Amino acid sequence: MLKVTTSMGDGNKIRLTEDELRKDIIAGTENAARKGKIDELSEAEISQMVDIFLQPGKTVSVEPGKEVVVTDDGAGISASWGKPSAGHALPISDHQNILMYERVYCGDTCGLGFPDYSYKPVKSAIGYARSHYKTISMMTTIPLIYGSQPNMGMYYHPTGPIESPSKYFEKYDFDAALQVQEDAAQMMRKDIFYVAEQLYEVGCEAINLDTAGSAGDADFWGCLNVVEDIKSKMPDMPVEMGMAGEMVMGLHSKVTYKGERLAGMYPHQQAEVAEKAGVDVFGVAVNSDTSRSTPYNSARTVTFTKAASENASIPIHANSGMGVGGMPMTLLPPVGCSTRCAKALVEIGKADGL
Repeated sequence: MLKVTTSMGDGNKIRLTEDELRKDIIAGTENAARKGKIDELSEAEISQMVDIFLQPGKTVSVEPGKEVVVTDDGAGISASWGKPSAGHALPISDHQNILMYERVYCGDTCGLGFPDYSYKPVKSAIGYARSHYKTISMMTTIPLIYGSQPNMGMYYHPTGPIESPSKYFEKYDFDAALQVQEDAAQMMRKDIFYVAEQLYEVGCEAINLDTAGSAGDADFWGCLNVVEDIKSKMPDMPVEMGMAGEMVMGLHSKVTYKGERLAGMYPHQQAEVAEKAGVDVFGVAVNSDTSRSTPYNSARTVTFTKAASENASIPIHANSGMGVGGMPMTLLPPVGCSTRCAKALVEIGKADGL
């Protein structure tokens, strides 16, 4: 019987029969539909996913005419960065790296960021960030997107000035725990706006809030509000927002945005509030289950992405990398898995980009 070679969510190689492949895809779309209260993939879409994973080549691609734009949070400078960032540590500068990415690899856009990839440390090195960005942007033609993580957790002790809410949760002092989260969110909001404003003055073409909501719903709340701040003063600077996970964690649980409670939101709901805030490109992030197969994880991602694409009018760029987008949780996902997940996201999930 024909068997397809694929991987588990932890990267281990496995072989599945066509029946096993179909069962995993069905289980994946059922799981996403149940959790998100959204539609499952249709029988035709399930069969299309089966066909994608059954294709014999090591890699696959979308049909001609269905190509999409690619944005990134560091892929364009991975050649010069070290292995902890999935890079190759070539002895070249970021300037040379990005020019190579643009002119040799024909990148659609390129992401630039500070080595400590969070807005809090960028603020303290804003002079470097400004000169670094301006120098490279003067030599590039493709959109140069400056990215960093909101990373609200950095504002708590010991790396920040605010006490951790866990200290208050342990004492059942919930009001204090909620207040320190709101304080951290406001501080994060001011820092992100400051960095965006400073970069805008040197011609920043777009800014990326990467891994939004990583510290829970207050983090996501701060990100949505700073997008409003940016758009109120710099309406012509595009904002991309990529999420930290498929569901917004309710560490605060009471915080709302325009009347909608943020805790527990799934991608289609996240995309809707992001659009209301003024986000121009939204990145769906669906987590991979390391104990399940790539077809299972891919089906979950495609189901969530399709719902988000149908629920929002802004472009949806599905996060497609290590441990998200259906891909295995490995530093360098197998190319057979990554290309199949990408093809399914575009052709079935209706993603506008990756």
